[in-house]
Amino acid sequence: MSSELVWEKRQFGHRARLALTPAQVRLMDDQAHVARAMWNQLHDLWRMTPKCQRSLSRLDQTLRQARKEIDWYAALPAQAAQAVLKTYMQAWKNCWDGRADEPTFKARIRSVMSVDIPQGRDLQIKRVHRRWGMVNVPKVGRVRFRWTKDLPVGKAAHKDNRITGARLVKDALGWHIAFRVQTLELKPEPHTGGEVGIDAGVNLPLALSDGNHQDHGRPPRLPDGSADRDKWLNPDEKAKLIRLERRAAHRKSFRKPRERGSKRLHATYDQIKQLRARATRRAVDWQHRTTTAIAKQYSTVVVEQLHITNMVKSAKGTLEEPGKNVAQKSGLNRSISQEAWGRTVTLLTYKTARHGGTLVKVPAPNTSLRCSACGFITPGSREDQATFLCKNPDCGWEGNADHNASRNVLHLYRMGHALIPAAGRAVARRTRGVKPATAR
Repeated sequence: MSSELVWEKRQFGHRARLALTPAQVRLMDDQAHVARAMWNQLHDLWRMTPKCQRSLSRLDQTLRQARKEIDWYAALPAQAAQAVLKTYMQAWKNCWDGRADEPTFKARIRSVMSVDIPQGRDLQIKRVHRRWGMVNVPKVGRVRFRWTKDLPVGKAAHKDNRITGARLVKDALGWHIAFRVQTLELKPEPHTGGEVGIDAGVNLPLALSDGNHQDHGRPPRLPDGSADRDKWLNPDEKAKLIRLERRAAHRKSFRKPRERGSKRLHATYDQIKQLRARATRRAVDWQHRTTTAIAKQYSTVVVEQLHITNMVKSAKGTLEEPGKNVAQKSGLNRSISQEAWGRTVTLLTYKTARHGGTLVKVPAPNTSLRCSACGFITPGSREDQATFLCKNPDCGWEGNADHNASRNVLHLYRMGHALIPAAGRAVARRTRGVKPATAR
């Protein structure tokens, strides 16, 4: 009996590196600065206007008048300027709904330079080489970009399979373009793989309950016990980073208080940012490859419900009650932040759905303290960060601490302790007649 094919719309983004000439870089920088200035103008107007008089039409009228009176505002296309207004209003809606903080003033140095292209038809994308494509950027011209993914262009593009827009973003490695793609794909069949519990750790990045652990092969800590901030850089890049940091410290010593740094100092900072961005890109690439492999292999992926913000809080305490082991806790916080557990869960969430699987969260308390063999919590079983040795006289199970936690995570799901979002919060669901995790 043949099953009926079900099609569904899917929206995703694809980011590609741009190859710009120096003149094109200047034009795109000018557009980004104009977009930032428009945001700040809208923010000032919103703050100065009484609440009873705030409206979208008033902001739109002010923005149009500013484009007529300020000459250098013409560097930004009109549609991109309207996208700034739309993004600003959406930021306030996110704030009112409790999803984000209030919009703030965008400083010249700390803000991310970006320009939106809301209309996909303005891009005129064409593939010219196996590795390169061409895209039209308004008021910049034809620009080459790195072709690493097939895009719906030419005859393959239609109403349900097209590029709806793009966004230009600049980071330490240069300008990139993020395409917004809408496609029509077959709804995936239910995944036939098995179930797996995952524990995110520091010594072992992703420990799986079946022993198929995922390790990026880079130690999280140095021999002296401190956190390795640059584990994604090779030895030559680490040596170069040390030289640049020393050079920046030397040049900074000549700067007087409240005096702007020299061009040489900022050039050194840019080189440091490039190395940091390269390390971040490698870490994200490893996460994408690993989460894709997990989503293809397993039908149900079980993870812990972690509150990472609380986990990385400082331990220095107050003057009345100073904290203990502050330096050690700071190193652990850096290691947790580098592993980016939240991003791993986000990637697994949509990738498991794409392959017909599901991602489930379970309560995190005591998953690392409970023995996965006997189910008891015995004091002293977790003596260090890497090893778990059950002190129960009737058990004595020994193994990797993260592997033990991943087995507990999977067992909680099988016992019915999955967290289901309800009314905007997570509640525990437990099968009737089943007790919490005890002896196996």
